[in-house]
Amino acid sequence: MEFYDLMAKAAEDVGLELTTEQYDQFITYMRLLQEWNEKINLTAILEDEEIIKKHFIDSIKAFKRDEFKKNVNVIDVGTGAGFPGIPIAIMNPNINVTLLDSLNKRIKFLDIVISKLGLKNIKTIHSRAEDGARNKKLREKFDIATSRAVANMSVLSEYCLPYVKVGGKFIALKGPAVDQEIEESDVAIKTLGGELEQICEVKIEDTDLRHNLVVVKKIKECAKTYPRKAGTISKNPIK
Repeated sequence: MEFYDLMAKAAEDVGLELTTEQYDQFITYMRLLQEWNEKINLTAILEDEEIIKKHFIDSIKAFKRDEFKKNVNVIDVGTGAGFPGIPIAIMNPNINVTLLDSLNKRIKFLDIVISKLGLKNIKTIHSRAEDGARNKKLREKFDIATSRAVANMSVLSEYCLPYVKVGGKFIALKGPAVDQEIEESDVAIKTLGGELEQICEVKIEDTDLRHNLVVVKKIKECAKTYPRKAGTISKNPIK
């Protein structure tokens, strides 16, 4: 229970209560992450405390937005090692989470985590973001698309907004400096049917880190020309 108080404090900050069962799930997740990282590259962050703060608590801070506290359908685009999707699923059993990633090795890891944690409200899809967004079963079917990927907002918006139904939200977990990035993504967000709603600053407990949740509301359907083909989006962002 070494990190329980720290995680409980972070959960309380966003209006949640961390149970001992949920804490145990996080610790099991952490051990699997460390074990599997020796086989496939999942994260450069491997120390217990760093995983707790920079992966788990950072993901839990998504609940600063009440949208994640409801019974909604969420897709985590480019989920990687499962952030923020798995922590979100742990903290809200009533939410439905889809983890999408392009690397099958990561999907296998995520399936094992889901099984070991006994999570019933989460599933995985092996697909590139661009391809998944053209699937009729996925396109504009989600209340929330989220991503903690390192791509800039112009690129992320094209990856994520096509999954969001009109009236839903694209909520990106970003680092401390987002002002210029937001300014540069204005055209892309509007082109893809979105409208910047809010930037919420969040603090990571027991650190000096201050991150941001960038909230984009989907106000109209995304044009059928988007997302563009694989490789085009990052090389030639919408401007």
